[in-house]
Amino acid sequence: MLPILVTQFAQAGFGLIDSIMAGHMSAQDLAAIAVGVGLWIPVMLLFSGIMIAATPLVAEAQGARTPEKIPSIVRQSLWIGLVLGIIAGLILQVMPFLLPLFNVPESLIPKASLFLHAIGLGMPAVTMYAALRSYSEAMGYPRPVTLLSLVALVVLIPLNFIFMYGLGPIPELGSAGCGFATAILQWLMFIALAFYVLKAERYQKTQPLKAWEKINPVLIKRILKLGLPIGLAIFFEVSIFSTGAIILSPLGDITVAAHQIAISITSQLFMIPMSLAIALTIRVGMYYGEKNWAAMRKVQWVGLMTGTCFAAFTMLLMWFLRPEIVAAYTSDIEVSQVAIYLILFAIGYQLMDAWQVSAAGCLRGMQDTKGPMWITMFSYWVIAFPVGIYLARYTPMGAAGVWTGLIVGLSIACVLLISRLLVMNKRLNQI
Repeated sequence: MLPILVTQFAQAGFGLIDSIMAGHMSAQDLAAIAVGVGLWIPVMLLFSGIMIAATPLVAEAQGARTPEKIPSIVRQSLWIGLVLGIIAGLILQVMPFLLPLFNVPESLIPKASLFLHAIGLGMPAVTMYAALRSYSEAMGYPRPVTLLSLVALVVLIPLNFIFMYGLGPIPELGSAGCGFATAILQWLMFIALAFYVLKAERYQKTQPLKAWEKINPVLIKRILKLGLPIGLAIFFEVSIFSTGAIILSPLGDITVAAHQIAISITSQLFMIPMSLAIALTIRVGMYYGEKNWAAMRKVQWVGLMTGTCFAAFTMLLMWFLRPEIVAAYTSDIEVSQVAIYLILFAIGYQLMDAWQVSAAGCLRGMQDTKGPMWITMFSYWVIAFPVGIYLARYTPMGAAGVWTGLIVGLSIACVLLISRLLVMNKRLNQI
């Protein structure tokens, strides 16, 4: 889990750096980034989430002692990643035309639109990188991805400065420049990881990049059948958080900026249970391939208890350091006061969030992806979304209404996913 955690923090740090740098330009720049990220993140995670299918498939092949299957899994995943990345990039080119439909203020549309156009250019790199990352981590080699992510985090800062403030022939683009910087960085990361996988000795036994392989419809179908529900489940969860900025945009720049700060903080902390969930997918997947049900259940139990401890830690951290954390994002007093208040709601769902994502990680390792997909869709879009809209726009709660909806949705998802995990374990015991 630990190298994966560092990787997740580093990659989430991309958005953190964007938010901090935009926040110090102006509240409007931060609000524009909030709207752009609110549309980009769900699309990016939907398509890159599909590529997570490589993780349980590679882990199962490892556990079943059939490593000869691994190269084809990775090569077919790369084909899927290329096609999906192009589709995602095209979707992001169209997204700006939808901003008026979401009642986004006209003052935010130009920068949010340019951000989306720019960042869409990096989507093929994002999805193909996700395929290689899933392969490397499932093989038990998460550290190369971790190191690459940390280097990328450092490189992003000067890239952002160049495109945000201008340099030579590059004009000053404000917060929209973050989109160009991130797209360039995604291509550099994919090329670097592909080169390392091709050359490093540890990958030579299952080397997926040394041979060309035509599209295999049977394996492609299997990967998509497993991966599409994973991507949709992640999309349903993340989009309910990201679209909060769009729901709140009619309430003004101050509210949207404060919401974005609170979301950015909780997104950083969410990397802890998310990393645990990825580690659980790998370990559960290996024992699932071995058909070692007792060891698999033990891993699940240890994972859920570990998630509980981490959730308690993040709750204490946010409670005692709220003003200090918010101060890193903005010096605007009005924005700070609202953000500090909204963090209280984030504290309220930490335990439920840790439990539900850990249970989902276990289920993916058991190659059960359709059930979690329907559970997340119901919890977030049938329950949390309408509750959040109603409370935010039709009651005095304002931004707090969106966060109350999140707490309700996450609580329902937690109960249903853990129940699903118990049912799946019971079924395996009867085999």
